Amino acid sequence: MFKFLKVVVGGSGAGVKDLPYNIGEPYSSAWGSWTHHRGTSKEDGSPVSIFSLSETNTQDGRLAAGRNGVKRLRTVRHPNILSFLHSTEVETIDGSTARVTIYIVTEPVMPLSEKIKELGLDGRQRDEYYAWGLLQIAKAVSFLNNDCKLVHGNVCLASVVVTQTLDWKLHALDVLSEFEGNNDASNGSMLQYAWLVGTQYKPMELVKSDWSIIKNSPSWAIDSWGMGCLIYEIFSGIRLSKTEDLRNTASIPKSLLPDYQKLLSSMPSKRLNTSKLIENSEYFQNKLVDTIHFMEVLSLKDSVEKDTFFRKLPNLAEQLPRQIVLKKILPLLASALEFGSAAAPALTALLKMSAWLPAEEFSLKVLPTIVKLFASNDRAIRVALLQHIDQYGASLSAQVVDEHVYPHVANGFSDTSAFLRELTLKSMLALAPKLSQRTISGSLLKYLSKLQVDEEPAIRTNTTILLGNIASYLNEGTRRRVLINAFTVRALRDTFSPARGAGVMALCATSSYYDVTEVATRILPSIVVLTIDPDSDVRAKAFQAVDQFLQRVRQYHEKGDTGETNITTGMGISGNASLLGWAMSNLTLIGRAHEQASIASVGSSTSHPSAAANAHSAVDIISTSTMPPHVSANSSVELVDQPVPTSPTSTDGWGELEKGINEEHDSDGEQWDAVESFEEPKRSPDLANIQAAQRRPVSQPKPSVSHSKIPVSNSRSRSTTKLPKNDDEEDLWGSIAAPAPVATPMPNNLGTQRANEDDDLWAAIAAPPPTTTARPLSVGKGRGRGARPAAQKLGAQRINRTSGM
Repeated sequence: MFKFLKVVVGGSGAGVKDLPYNIGEPYSSAWGSWTHHRGTSKEDGSPVSIFSLSETNTQDGRLAAGRNGVKRLRTVRHPNILSFLHSTEVETIDGSTARVTIYIVTEPVMPLSEKIKELGLDGRQRDEYYAWGLLQIAKAVSFLNNDCKLVHGNVCLASVVVTQTLDWKLHALDVLSEFEGNNDASNGSMLQYAWLVGTQYKPMELVKSDWSIIKNSPSWAIDSWGMGCLIYEIFSGIRLSKTEDLRNTASIPKSLLPDYQKLLSSMPSKRLNTSKLIENSEYFQNKLVDTIHFMEVLSLKDSVEKDTFFRKLPNLAEQLPRQIVLKKILPLLASALEFGSAAAPALTALLKMSAWLPAEEFSLKVLPTIVKLFASNDRAIRVALLQHIDQYGASLSAQVVDEHVYPHVANGFSDTSAFLRELTLKSMLALAPKLSQRTISGSLLKYLSKLQVDEEPAIRTNTTILLGNIASYLNEGTRRRVLINAFTVRALRDTFSPARGAGVMALCATSSYYDVTEVATRILPSIVVLTIDPDSDVRAKAFQAVDQFLQRVRQYHEKGDTGETNITTGMGISGNASLLGWAMSNLTLIGRAHEQASIASVGSSTSHPSAAANAHSAVDIISTSTMPPHVSANSSVELVDQPVPTSPTSTDGWGELEKGINEEHDSDGEQWDAVESFEEPKRSPDLANIQAAQRRPVSQPKPSVSHSKIPVSNSRSRSTTKLPKNDDEEDLWGSIAAPAPVATPMPNNLGTQRANEDDDLWAAIAAPPPTTTARPLSVGKGRGRGARPAAQKLGAQRINRTSGM
């Protein structure tokens, strides 16, 4: 590129083959003898415009004017004047004829006349766009006349081009000259190339070449006349053929007509200065002009003005020309957000307007800005991104999500704001399908483990719902270690009734991932307890789940022992489908208190059999989201034997994490690793006896076994004593075997009722008589939770209380 700049400065040509741009098809119109080509950069393929002027006579005045235009375009810089990129001059020999060609490379533009036809605007939208374009050209002319003391001398429709963002820009600077008014030493060289301009575009003093009047007139007199010609051509839709046509004002808007007449005054000294046109014209006061102007000076506005503007922008954009919104306002808005000058409400407007773009343009123009915004430290921006993630989440690639988006989103899991934690949790519904297994197992599940014991009951409930939805994205090993522990150990024991209901439905929806052994030994015992839950919705879900899982076990029984322990039924599939609808209605809408009504309406519209229960649960989550975690939805009745969720440092986790994955937080060691696996012996003797009995057929005890060898103790000691770690199955079987039918003297220190109880070895797990008073809960080991008094319980729930599952 440096050698071409050297060529431009030196004024020599290097040949069109060395031009670092590809010359494409020409447009049908251009100013003067220039040809306007489409072009692209050879380096990166970016679009450009290439103007060429070719003459065989090297002494032709058009070449001299063209060289003047190149020099002026390279030195005059203004936002509303065409941007110069490169130029060169090439001399070629065709036989005995030499041809000189000048090339000017600029930003990609299109002739105004062709762009107007392409847009096809009419009515109010056309007037608003024309007002914006004329305002830009007026600023360019005012800059040349008033600030630079230059005269363009060639303002007309052909000298205006339109950029890709639909901005109007002034070019065709071949006639541009310094204004030499009141300069007696002038040799009359001002506007020496004015002969290139058509007579119809010249004011009378220039037609007569009366330079004395011209020099005594204001510097803007000639170009103000040209502005009048431009206005006529734009609104009439035809090229100006003779000066007299300017008197036909039928097409000129009434609000612009007085200024139009002043621009075309027959007396040069009375013509309207373009700077006054900009300041005072009523025509330039409309919504489009005001909106774009506000966006261009956004950095000068205070926070209150920005907030008010961006809140109105989504509705305002509906009223503006769609092409202008997408090609002009949307890029301005994206740039303002990217560089931090826009407020958080601007993101809502950006996403609404970008929804009008085709998918390819959205990914190219908007998505990069959104990805960069995830690194913002502005909490309001982060909240807005998460609230609208469903609008752009599908467009994010898996690599972008895993490497650039998730690391920033994950910070919200541990944010002090409960609202931001919940939004972060909800966003995973859109992001989790695009995360790698390494990220899911090594990071996401650790955060979800903490959120399942969050102090906010709504967050705990939504975490369970999310796990049910993303279960299909977990690998098989992770599912086996996480799901059952998360749903039974955590969710089903939560003090918040909707969280328990969510756990039941999550188990149903993920039922296809569990084999029959897990269903019979781990899931059904945990769910049966909830059939007497204080909350009616939880009970209804529990009965439905029991029926579903029993059907699986029954099918396994009827099918016989064929070695197939993982039976997927139609019920499991329907469960998955029902959770999706249930989870969406809850996960998407549970949040702020003012959304209660909408949550209830969405919950009631679902076709799932427990739709009413879901809606009720959703409303409960909202109404109790500010309650302490130990208070249930029904404050008068607590779930029997349910531990109180503790802080995220609780050791009651889900299971062992993937081996070999670098943990992101060393302090997270006590999460899932501390969870007892199903095979570990940390369980009560009663439940261990039941499981041993399920694994082995019932047989009569050996005659040599004396009833007196069976240890006799009260039911309290039996229910709290742990089995030795290495007890074999023979001991487990003997501890629950039926006693021999031989009368055995009862200990003297036990009453009649105690004696009867000890005769029956099943008394340890049987339901107590109705008159039995409630006993305090035993303190579970390794849970980090204190004991508390419990209400009167049924024997079936005592199994769950002492279970290690």
